[in-house]
Amino acid sequence: MSAPFEERSGVVPCGTPWGQWYQTLEEVFIEVQVPPGTRAQDIQCGLQSRHVALSVGGREILKGKLFDSTIADEGTWTLEDRKMVRIVLTKTKRDAANCWTSLLESEYAADPWVQDQMQRKLTLERFQKENPGFDFSGAEISGNYTKGGPDFSSLEK
Repeated sequence: MSAPFEERSGVVPCGTPWGQWYQTLEEVFIEVQVPPGTRAQDIQCGLQSRHVALSVGGREILKGKLFDSTIADEGTWTLEDRKMVRIVLTKTKRDAANCWTSLLESEYAADPWVQDQMQRKLTLERFQKENPGFDFSGAEISGNYTKGGPDFSSLEK
């Protein structure tokens, strides 16, 4: 079995003061750098459908209303190498047209170039999902790819 699309094609991260976030068709990943040696019991993480809150050692790192809804029961967080917290959120709407422009409603927006690259990547991921026999991980896309690219679903096969 081949590696997931984002592993083959790379990710398009949006940098933040605390780390970065990026997305796939189905998930949003948040990577927060924490002081080396941080222990799991130092972390308080609250994940809800439209809200996220993360504190480390009593210091609030991230808190607010998410850009769009997620499936609360499927959200997870892990502490990796005692220096990074990775939060994985599952999007409620899982299609290329649902490209988050920011992590929170009012914070951590992707700049226009990063947003464009995110949308391109999600469109290629959509094509990969629709055409599993082809590898789109190294493909370039041009033309109409905003909102997930053209809709071919009404064409006869």
